[in-house]
Amino acid sequence: MNLIDFFDSSATAFPQRPALIFDDRRWSYREVSDLATRIGRGLVACGVGRETKCAVLSRNDPLAFAALLGILKARGAWVPLNPANAAEENLHITEFFDVEVLFYQKEFEAFAQLVKERIPAVGKFVCLDQPGALGPQLAEWAALQSNLPHPLPWDPDGTCMLRGTGGTTGRPKGVMNTNRNFETNIAVFLACTRFDAPPVFLACAPMTHAAGVMAFVTIAASGTVVIQRKFDAQESLAAIGKYRVSSLLLPSTAIYAVLSQPNVRAFDYSSLRHLFYGGAPTSSAKLREAFEVFGPVMTHSYGQTEVPTCVTFMGPAEHLDQHGELDEKRLLSCGRASPFARVGLMDEEGKFVRQGEVGEIVVQGGLVMRGYYKNPAATAEASMHGWHHTGDLAYQDEEGYFYICDRKKEMIITGGFNVYPLEVEQAVFAHAAVQDCAVVGVPDEKWGEAIKAVVELKQGCSVSADELIAFCKQRLGSVKAPKSVDFVEALPRSPAGKVMRREVRKRYWTGHDRLI
Repeated sequence: MNLIDFFDSSATAFPQRPALIFDDRRWSYREVSDLATRIGRGLVACGVGRETKCAVLSRNDPLAFAALLGILKARGAWVPLNPANAAEENLHITEFFDVEVLFYQKEFEAFAQLVKERIPAVGKFVCLDQPGALGPQLAEWAALQSNLPHPLPWDPDGTCMLRGTGGTTGRPKGVMNTNRNFETNIAVFLACTRFDAPPVFLACAPMTHAAGVMAFVTIAASGTVVIQRKFDAQESLAAIGKYRVSSLLLPSTAIYAVLSQPNVRAFDYSSLRHLFYGGAPTSSAKLREAFEVFGPVMTHSYGQTEVPTCVTFMGPAEHLDQHGELDEKRLLSCGRASPFARVGLMDEEGKFVRQGEVGEIVVQGGLVMRGYYKNPAATAEASMHGWHHTGDLAYQDEEGYFYICDRKKEMIITGGFNVYPLEVEQAVFAHAAVQDCAVVGVPDEKWGEAIKAVVELKQGCSVSADELIAFCKQRLGSVKAPKSVDFVEALPRSPAGKVMRREVRKRYWTGHDRLI
């Protein structure tokens, strides 16, 4: 099926059911379908066809989601632009990805004006929420278009989404996600999750990232997506009970934020079935606390932009041992291979490693991207030996569970020993005063690299560097424990909310010969 087929199927079967909820307004499947069909017709009239790149710059909003559906109905490719990106990065994406149509919210009209001035290939501008200076308002423009649906040819390998990678290694590469990628993704989640009623998904994380992917899983199950403009810990917690939310996705930093709320245990979570986490390493100590607060609902899926969301999967019950208690080791796992993915661990020579040995996670199957846009060299590098290479190092236990050690390029070599930052971070996280942290290797004359922890403390808490180092030595021994600790008010984060170790490391390596 094409990605849009999942929405159309639900709209046909349940036209009166709410598809979207935003600011207490309910949008039925019929209402959203009518708007999306008109947008699609309008785009076709403007010359949009198979894989024409159409960008959307918006905060979480139902009109932005309708625009996305309209792009898919015109067979175009959705290019999400994150409002949290710097303007220059979004301009680079718009130009390099050959965008021809830009949907934008009024607050980003200054950016749209820059696009008009600097990127002449963008010939159509539509303002989502108000009359715009560069083009029509969405509602007025859509009202002039036909709402007669028309079937699209099956196009499993057609690019329906063109996303920029996180950009941690320089300019973001364009990942071509296909209809087959999302069909497989949806199949995995429908096979692995269970709901006793049509699911209600709370989209409080940016829909330009994994929350947007999860919204389509909900739509495919004829459920309802509750859209919040942006993440707010109090609003998100209150929304779970108010809308009887059955699933939501929170990156690790958001999980830490909700757990730090003094009244976190005062809300109603009885409707919750799955709280998805992933996208960045999550402290096992915080996971234990999350189980205490939310109940047995924590659900882990591992993936990346190139293989969306669910290379591996670990449901709530898999977090528990045979006695129903939290499995402390399993909390460090990212799960087992999902039902529709082939997953292995490979060494530098393209050979699979033995059980228990560390290798790079490699993937085959319908989840794997079509390639990097206009970058055959990077595509070839990521596809060596016939498998997609994730760049993540892991080992697998006797039960098939994978344990990510770290990013391949971020391993610390100190005194001849290989140390994975993630393992050290888990030890630092275990201290009650720590809110967040990043562990990096820094230049050292004796060891080559020395292990440094850069730490955010919880509000009102304190701990000295010596105390924290001693705390880690008890858990890791002297080789892996940090040799120094720096305290910061805020760690650098990507637009998706991930702590950027590369940026943390950069300040310590400036002026040295080694590449970051």
